[in-house]
Amino acid sequence: MAALRALLRCVRGPLRPRLGCAALRAFASGADFQYLITEKKGKDGNVGLIQLNRPKALNALCNGLIMELNQALDAFEEDPAVGAIVLTGGEKAFAAGADIKEMQSRTFQDCYSSMFLSHWDRLARVKKPVIAAVNGYALGGGCELAMMCDIIYAGEKAQFAQPEILLGTIPGAGGTQRLTRAVGKSLAMEMVLTGDRISAQDAKQAGLVSKIFPVETLVEEAIRCAEKIASNSKIIAAMAKESVNAAFEMTLTEGNKLEKKLFYSTFATEDRKEGMTAFVEKRKASFKDQ
Repeated sequence: MAALRALLRCVRGPLRPRLGCAALRAFASGADFQYLITEKKGKDGNVGLIQLNRPKALNALCNGLIMELNQALDAFEEDPAVGAIVLTGGEKAFAAGADIKEMQSRTFQDCYSSMFLSHWDRLARVKKPVIAAVNGYALGGGCELAMMCDIIYAGEKAQFAQPEILLGTIPGAGGTQRLTRAVGKSLAMEMVLTGDRISAQDAKQAGLVSKIFPVETLVEEAIRCAEKIASNSKIIAAMAKESVNAAFEMTLTEGNKLEKKLFYSTFATEDRKEGMTAFVEKRKASFKDQ
């Protein structure tokens, strides 16, 4: 715990080797991780890339992997140079689900008292935009993890499913909730009750995925989108993300009220002033995240 606190203190500065923080250099390169590879991408180093790296288990989401993912998310969230994050896996599997061997012997009392899986929600609480780049299998917890992201890009061979019913249980990390909101009741009910998989093409048609790319260019395209997002004001991007996410939680009237409040709030920022001034002066805006 002491080592983690020391690491997080280092992370408050930019994730760049010249800072002279040995722990941070190791973190940024992924050297301290057993189940992840992390690095900064983009020509300005403004994209945080997190790759799930447990290939022999098809990136099954064991507790250790989720703990490391949360650490990586915290670090990129704290890094002022990073404006967006890309989460990906391997070409064969984004994540083939939770680690069933870890779950097999759990009891109701254990799950309830320990709030089992509650720490998976960290991804959904990240303020910076997160893009899931999904190749191969996104099954069970893998599909749930992808749905916690703000944008999902899929490779041509990606497959999505909530097959928990086949194991005698149901989704426990948002599958029944986020999937229904994304694709509608009928398709979500079919997927949850049968465990059947849908293709990337079907996922796009249903609204779960925004774009499909060839397997070999998927991550590159996700990074390109993340760079575009990161070039905007980070504080305004966070407001925009908050407002869109609120649409899933509020009535239309309440959501419009929140949007207005956030819209008005942008007028308290220097970046709103710079953006409009640049537009009038017909030049590119230079945002300072203030």
